[in-house]
Amino acid sequence: MTEHLELEDTRVLVIGGGSGIGFALARKAISAGASVLIGGRNEDRLANAVDELGSASSYGRVDTADKTSIRAFFAAAGRFQHLFTPAATYGLGPIDQIDDDTAESPFRSKFWGQYWAVRDALPYIDQAGSITLMAGAAGARPLKGASAYAACNSAIEGLGRALAVELAPVRVNTVSPGTIDGHLWCQRPEPLREAAFSHYRQAALAGRPGTEDEVADAVLFLMRNRFMTGSVIYPDGGYALR
Repeated sequence: MTEHLELEDTRVLVIGGGSGIGFALARKAISAGASVLIGGRNEDRLANAVDELGSASSYGRVDTADKTSIRAFFAAAGRFQHLFTPAATYGLGPIDQIDDDTAESPFRSKFWGQYWAVRDALPYIDQAGSITLMAGAAGARPLKGASAYAACNSAIEGLGRALAVELAPVRVNTVSPGTIDGHLWCQRPEPLREAAFSHYRQAALAGRPGTEDEVADAVLFLMRNRFMTGSVIYPDGGYALR
């Protein structure tokens, strides 16, 4: 048996597939022969994404802050082989400058949103399939002024390892990107964005932020490689090695 799983005739679900890394992964999965169901809150964005992705794609509305919505999304989706869950909405800031709601937001959206998604996916996922969680390199290498966010990413990495044990033979892995020049950062103020990118150009061995396609390639690898489970990979341009 080959150690690498081809994606022809498989079905991939991406919660957060209307834009950013999720959209990049959807596009690559379709190119590899899969059909893709993307999920998210903004139906206009999802419809536009499906128009661009073509006939191998479809969409369903899902809000990861709403357990009923998550359950309904998977019930409508039916059977599938691979799940990627990059959707999240959160704030961040220094511990002495943000309110409680902002401090809690990474855990509510990014951690619990993925936890509930995995739970509700279980009746429908192929036992030979895979789940890829989205964390972030800040969990292993925190940046000043985002302690709750860093802790959330570490928690997701721990969740991925624990679920790999609990859900085997379904494979569970986590991708933890560094700073990525893409949809998320484009929504932030330009001075903040440029400061972050300047820091990353100095700090990363690659000398630049990453791209959404580079992270999507890492997720595609985790989906296809049968010997990868319980692992965390860091597409971060060598940030840890400076």
